[in-house]
Amino acid sequence: QLQPVESGGGLVQPGGSLKLSCELSGGVRDAIGWYRQAPGEVNEGIACQVRSTGSLYYADSVKGRFTISRDDAKNTVYLQMNSVKPEDAGIYHCAHGERIYTARAMCVPMNTYRSQGTQVTVSS
Repeated sequence: QLQPVESGGGLVQPGGSLKLSCELSGGVRDAIGWYRQAPGEVNEGIACQVRSTGSLYYADSVKGRFTISRDDAKNTVYLQMNSVKPEDAGIYHCAHGERIYTARAMCVPMNTYRSQGTQVTVSS
């Protein structure tokens, strides 16, 4: 199975917006999630969703600012980032899975990621 392919990262000013995409070949599984790796910071699951149960989870650090969504027809998962802050900088990865029933469980971060991720830099 091919690894996820994230895109959409780049340089954004504080207060700005960015939309990340994640292409998942072979179709999007029931549970989806976005994770952030920042230098010197703990690896963090920031936004996750389980379609079958309606479960949704956002880390406190992004709640109210980020939105996770999916387009199954395009095999793509998105992360809309609004009101971006300097602490949002990092490498963003996505993942999906099956038989995961809560978004909180899906948002348990991994130690390593198969995909390259997409870099988000926040600077004025």
